[in-house]
Amino acid sequence: MLERAFGVLGIFESPTVLLAAVPKLKAKALGRLEAYTPYPVHGLEEALGLRRSPLGGMVLVMGVLGTITAFLFQWWMSSVDYPLVTGGKDPSSWQAFIPIMFEVTVLFATFTAGLGMLLLLNKLPKFWHPFLSSEASGAVTRDRFALSIEAEAGMLDVAAAQAALKEAGAVSVEVLAELAPPKRISINALLGLAGGGALVCVIAGAAMYWGIKLFPVLPPMSHMLVQPRLDAQLPSRFFKDGRGMQAPPAGTVARGGLPYPFEKLEQAKGLADPLPRTAEVLQLGRKVFSNNCLICHGPLADGNPILTAAYGGKPANLQAKKFLAYTDGEIYHTIMKGKDAMPSLGNGFTEDERWAVVHYVRALQRAQHAKDTDL
Repeated sequence: MLERAFGVLGIFESPTVLLAAVPKLKAKALGRLEAYTPYPVHGLEEALGLRRSPLGGMVLVMGVLGTITAFLFQWWMSSVDYPLVTGGKDPSSWQAFIPIMFEVTVLFATFTAGLGMLLLLNKLPKFWHPFLSSEASGAVTRDRFALSIEAEAGMLDVAAAQAALKEAGAVSVEVLAELAPPKRISINALLGLAGGGALVCVIAGAAMYWGIKLFPVLPPMSHMLVQPRLDAQLPSRFFKDGRGMQAPPAGTVARGGLPYPFEKLEQAKGLADPLPRTAEVLQLGRKVFSNNCLICHGPLADGNPILTAAYGGKPANLQAKKFLAYTDGEIYHTIMKGKDAMPSLGNGFTEDERWAVVHYVRALQRAQHAKDTDL
């Protein structure tokens, strides 16, 4: 006889008996068959004929979407909106994005798995479900297993379902009352809930604001500015000489080039000018010479400075036979190491600028000692 009931619940003592009962009950086709177990039972989904869960595919898609989102977001910030060079690397270097991409991938996948399983697939929570108010629900959450023959189209042959469950091995049978309609939440309750939430947010925000304002530093928190550090231009008690800035260790080589190896003029005699004698090189040499050498050696490099007699020095006449006989390497060495009252100027120029000056000095000398073939 068909009655209005949600279902008939049968309790089984082991998962083996439960799995054996499933095909017997499916063959009777008394209603929709549902299982309740305290833990996953392998093979139960196949026995019930449930379709494969789409949750794995959902997690994969959202995880990939999280990876792409994190990459595009970081690429736009680091390469377009505010390019920031870190460690000399290109702002769009993707290797630096990996930690955030991993975190966002896990975030998207985790939320999809949790919320998708609860809300989308299982449509939980169902606090009004008849199983929750049944006498068997407590046992099922411990160590018992249940099969429920549930009504389809609101009607169920309760007597036949009870008999089928007992025949399949159920130790007890319970009729579940018809599903009660969910209680509707009133507008006043929703407004009260929203108002309560807003009030909690306002109180929490005010407490945080005044907490930070009144107690800006509380252990174990501290400001990064307040920490032991070394200021290069200030005294330091860490070093014996009391200075914050220390000389580099002996043998330290600056980045960008090797140190100049020669100490004596004779050693540099064989150096050759690596730059070609082009208009660009001569223009560069003229610029460096005019800004640094002309004031003492004069526009023609003849030792007539543009300074007044108050200067008192006697700059070298680079048109003299002694300097005409200099090799390019010897002129280069003089720029690097200085000579007499002339200080070393090598560290103030690049290597190309130094060799360009050598070319320009040669041009000035040739201009003052032109050969017949030059005319």
